[in-house]
Amino acid sequence: MLVLTRKTGQKIIIANEIEVTILETKGDSVKIGIEAPKQITIYREEIFEEIKKSNRLATQEAETARLNKAIEAVNLIKTSPPTKEG
Repeated sequence: MLVLTRKTGQKIIIANEIEVTILETKGDSVKIGIEAPKQITIYREEIFEEIKKSNRLATQEAETARLNKAIEAVNLIKTSPPTKEG
């Protein structure tokens, strides 16, 4: 992790396209401004964690639905009357 000390009004440039500006410091809080290309999404950590949690839950639900369909298909095969060959 890179650790930098900045004062109000100073900036940090990331990858020539993201600009982080220290806008204000007050007690334990720091207000920052971020300028980045539109295709780059920026989230607060707690929001990003909620998104990841939601995505994991959706994936688990989709996997459960697929497994339930597979079980139903196997049960249908087991309970279907045998076919006559020949």
